[in-house]
Amino acid sequence: MIYDKKSFQTGNTNDPDFNQKIIDALPVPIFYRDLNGIYQMCNKAHEKFTGRLREQIIGKSVFEIHNKELADIYSGRDKELLANPNEQVYETQMIHSDGTTHNVIFNKAVIRNNDDKIIGIVGSINDITELKKTEKRLESAQKSMEVSSHMLHKISAGIIIMDDKFKVVDSNESFAKLMGEEIIELYKTIPGLRGADVKVMVPEVIFKMLASIMSSGEELLERDLKIQNNLLHVSVITLYKQRVVGAVIRDMSAPMLVRDEIINRAQRINKQSIETVQKIAFLLGDNAAETEELLNSIIQSYRYGDDE
Repeated sequence: MIYDKKSFQTGNTNDPDFNQKIIDALPVPIFYRDLNGIYQMCNKAHEKFTGRLREQIIGKSVFEIHNKELADIYSGRDKELLANPNEQVYETQMIHSDGTTHNVIFNKAVIRNNDDKIIGIVGSINDITELKKTEKRLESAQKSMEVSSHMLHKISAGIIIMDDKFKVVDSNESFAKLMGEEIIELYKTIPGLRGADVKVMVPEVIFKMLASIMSSGEELLERDLKIQNNLLHVSVITLYKQRVVGAVIRDMSAPMLVRDEIINRAQRINKQSIETVQKIAFLLGDNAAETEELLNSIIQSYRYGDDE
């Protein structure tokens, strides 16, 4: 009598409800179907996922629970598993309780009785919908990065992108050319100079600009600098606040850039008379040396931040 009483106490392995309590404790949807595809057991996670109570599932076939398209898939896979009783893992779709279609992975296996005879199929459902969305976002981001990188390397201005460890994220060939022969040779060895120490890549004044924007998180810092007899315009911008910054470096002695910059700055300088602007336009066509000299004069007289 004592043995019989203990054997049916709640929590005992012979308790008829004990197996149900075990699978209900699992956060993954679990089900058990017999050889005819009739649901014989499921857990609370399965109820939550499908939006159907256990009483609405047990005793019904996959064709009564799911739409025909999905039921055909589940039934067909069940038959494959029964014909080849090994573990079965496959990706498919299910209708979630909220009515949306979710991507899921089924993990299924046959279940046998004490005589080693197959009596049904047990399976779990792993929702991978968010994982799929993340994969698509990563694929999209990767494509965008490839396009951006391709564009970056086609731009004539020098570009360098730096992370918060002061390492090169990417740069283009124009940047390497502006920095000199040593950097050009390094660029040929290390594509984009990725991972290189920015401090040794650029003049100290440019590094300080990059470091300043990285530290402050400001959107933009611009300066005109004369480096190795070249007049450079450096624009440093925040890409990801205090994580990634970039610099656009333009050689103001390059003919096309000279033309564009003179026109741009002439429009910004309202202190200059119309005769000066006309003189700039005239010089553009006739004398590059005088144009550069005048440009230098304008830049020295009217730096960013002083414009009215």
